[in-house]
Formats: sequence, structure tokens, C-alpha cells
Amino acid sequence: QVQLVESGGGLVQAGGCLRLSCAASGRIFSINTMGWYRQAPGKQRELVAHITSSDNTNYSDDVKGRFTISRDDAKNTVYLQMNSLKPEDTAVYYCNWKTRMSRLLREYEYWGQGTRVNVSS
Repeated sequence: QVQLVESGGGLVQAGGCLRLSCAASGRIFSINTMGWYRQAPGKQRELVAHITSSDNTNYSDDVKGRFTISRDDAKNTVYLQMNSLKPEDTAVYYCNWKTRMSRLLREYEYWGQGTRVNVSS
């Protein structure tokens, strides 16, 4: 089992910035993909960004150039730096952690409890 604790959400004005953190503990293997998803009211959960153990990153078109995902392996923590925030970024942001021992073995997936981000215009 892996436990994820998110922090850093809040209320910010448009154009502002926030940094989300997701600290993982428990049975974490060596091959990981860490990501942030978000769900706005009335919408489906969508991928915001993810980063792999080999530092490959992927961003949704909506946030490319404004958000940066990073990780600190020593702390088992993944971050999402969000700059130039827009009202349409308002959502609950969820940390997602996939971990596996090797590519031949199954992958385990975990979700955080979510942290709310409100961007006012």
C-alpha cells in the first residue's frame, strides 16, 4: 500500500501561482509514474501532467508552458508548480502514483484525497 498526502491548494487570483505537493509513503517500488489530475465541477477527471522515474514528462495542452511537474526522490514527493493561473484552472487536483517493481510485473495505482484550487477572476 502507498499513502499519498497532498498539500498546497487554496484560493488565488488569476495570474497568481500555487505549488502543490504530494508526499508518498509505504511500499514504493523503483519504477514510478507520478501525476496530477484535476476535476472541475460537472466535468470528468483529466490528466494535468505526469513524470516518470526516468524524468519523462507530459502535460495537457491547457497547462503547457504554465505548469511544471517535478519530483524529489529522496522525499518521495512530486510537485506541481502552477503559474499564470486562470479561472478555468479551478478544480480539485488529485495526485496519482503508479508503481511497479519491474516492467514485467503488475503496476499498482494509488490516488490522493484531492486538494482544491480556486482561481478567482
